[in-house]
Amino acid sequence: MKLIDLNRDGGIGANSLYCQLGDFHFVIDSGLNPKSIGKLAAPDLSPLQGVELDLIIITHCHLDHIGSLPLLMRAHPNTPVVLTAPSRMLIDRMLHNSANVMVRERAEKGVMDYPLFTHEEIDRIMPRLHAHPFNHPKKFTGKSDEIEFTLHPAGHIAGAAGVEIVHKHRKIFFTGDVLFEPQRILGPAKFPQRKFDTLIMETTRGATERAAGQDRSSEVVRLVAMINTTIARGGSVLIPVFALGRMQEILALLHDARKFGKLAEAPIYASGLGLDLCDYFDDIAKKTNLVHFTRTILKDMKVRKSPRDLVPGKQPSQQGIYVVSSGMIVEHTPSYTLASCLLAGSNNSICFVGYSDPATPGGKLQAIRKGDEFLFEAVNVKAKVRCHIERFELSGHADRDELVAYAVQCDPRSLVITHGDQPARDWFMAELSEKLPKAALLDPQPLITYQV
Repeated sequence: MKLIDLNRDGGIGANSLYCQLGDFHFVIDSGLNPKSIGKLAAPDLSPLQGVELDLIIITHCHLDHIGSLPLLMRAHPNTPVVLTAPSRMLIDRMLHNSANVMVRERAEKGVMDYPLFTHEEIDRIMPRLHAHPFNHPKKFTGKSDEIEFTLHPAGHIAGAAGVEIVHKHRKIFFTGDVLFEPQRILGPAKFPQRKFDTLIMETTRGATERAAGQDRSSEVVRLVAMINTTIARGGSVLIPVFALGRMQEILALLHDARKFGKLAEAPIYASGLGLDLCDYFDDIAKKTNLVHFTRTILKDMKVRKSPRDLVPGKQPSQQGIYVVSSGMIVEHTPSYTLASCLLAGSNNSICFVGYSDPATPGGKLQAIRKGDEFLFEAVNVKAKVRCHIERFELSGHADRDELVAYAVQCDPRSLVITHGDQPARDWFMAELSEKLPKAALLDPQPLITYQV
């Protein structure tokens, strides 16, 4: 198999893999790098010049996997796209929101490349996106060659899929982003338990070691306890979340805690895209039964929209629990403004419940010490760290040991690692070389052609 990582910066960013099996050409995912700006945030599609793509497969709808899909489809106007039914229900809204953000950033930051695509273009490409059910093998014929693909539930977020490819007698598996543990609103990954010739595997949490005795249930208990302690001392809680998946999961967990009398009485605030996506999750639950989230959760807890009168650097006038995006507290987002408001207050807490890139404000806040100063450059606020900052292992990504165990079970002849920062990749390369000594291991560099 010929393989090229089109993610120009490597790591976790504009995720996109180009593969060739015989004379069948396909791309898995086409994302945007949230840390880059303009055209440089997109994958480098130059290796696809002169290539007639037979198929595009989307694993799930986070923007680091779909954010540049219109660009790829524009360059390959006859190539169909397959994805799961929940992803097909979400992708339209996610891409339109991305276009809105780019229009705003063009005006606010002067990024003249933006928008990379328009609302009209999104509407035009939607008929080329075809929903395909989980666990149903489908043969797909290109110009002169054929593959069979199967989408398998990957946990992670609604609609996320691992991709099994069979070409002649060769079996290949792409994990995509995966979570093997059940979530409150979504079941665990259900991947095939058999041997594969090639495994392409995510490595997000390779640099994170799970503490002994720590599990998802105990982390939920710990999160609720910290919220209650914070509210009792008169403070507010910021829970930065990804709009898609993480916000709905946390709201459902808080709903359970409140229903059983475990959560302190305080207003719960949410905002933006994540709140809007709650309607989509309600619809997915009704039409597919693949998620467990309804709008009743919002009504029962009387979830309010985040106040619009927040002033960067000033304590909010209303004490509350703020479940807002972005999960990494990137600039110009509600969580960034709220972090600037809460950081200097010793009665407040910031609770991280997912992955944060070390280079983002969220990653930097987790690494900072109490008493140090932190600069919120985008809002011109410098604050001394007095609030409580805590990380809870409620990530939507699999534990590194679980991924290694799955890799060992697959017993591949070749294994390719993707979707991880370099320290995470280094851990996996060292661990896999020991556990799978006969496998050919590859940590691909961007835009280099490999024969796997």
